[in-house]
Amino acid sequence: MPKPIYIISAMSLLVLLLWQFPRFWYVKMDPEQGRFWLEEQKELADWEFTEIPVSESAENLLVADDLFNGQFIRKADGVSVLSFNAKRYSKKQDEIGLFVHTPDRCWTQNGWKIEAVSPDTVDLNLHGLPLVFERRIFNMGSQRQLVYFGGLVGGQALPYRLDHNLSIAMKFQIRQDGGSRGAGIRAVDTTFWGRIWDGFINRRPLIGPKQFVRISTPVAKGKEELADKVLHDFVSIWLKPTEY
Repeated sequence: MPKPIYIISAMSLLVLLLWQFPRFWYVKMDPEQGRFWLEEQKELADWEFTEIPVSESAENLLVADDLFNGQFIRKADGVSVLSFNAKRYSKKQDEIGLFVHTPDRCWTQNGWKIEAVSPDTVDLNLHGLPLVFERRIFNMGSQRQLVYFGGLVGGQALPYRLDHNLSIAMKFQIRQDGGSRGAGIRAVDTTFWGRIWDGFINRRPLIGPKQFVRISTPVAKGKEELADKVLHDFVSIWLKPTEY
């Protein structure tokens, strides 16, 4: 029979290998993309900006190094855009939280409802940089918001979507579940685990430097195309790529 010391050594080696595995696996980058940050602009021609403080509880969840949150109002017609940009420059404890709390999760937990929309992604080209953002419409009473959100990891666009909370949120609405049962839905949700698998097979970092971007604007029924144009035009002047 194997001696206890050998069993302990083998188990210790296995734990060490599992602990170090992400450092060697999640390292792949796209050499054609380059590496960049998306830097927000506060002063935009024809727009007025008002900063909106981020709550302490939200800051604790995000564990971000740099936060931008505010509202832009277009002087010509009063159209408003809410804008949020969070950056994390290095590895931090609980760092995965930057992508865990997408609007599909945190907006619905605050009373917003998700409407079924098509398409549910949008292709953006920011100064030559191709990005795919999630596209949603949320409503609360008479309020409706068109929302775009997406992110970067390691200075590059994600090779997978940030829709891991979408199907879970839709199930919440149908079942009217509470938070404790939500954990059970998440545990068996195929989309949630599918995105983790996408990250694994692409070997793209799940941890490390990250950026999360969200913009939204009010949208009336039947005016979705106009709201899309507002966000398309706005994001191209609000965000500028900077060297990583």
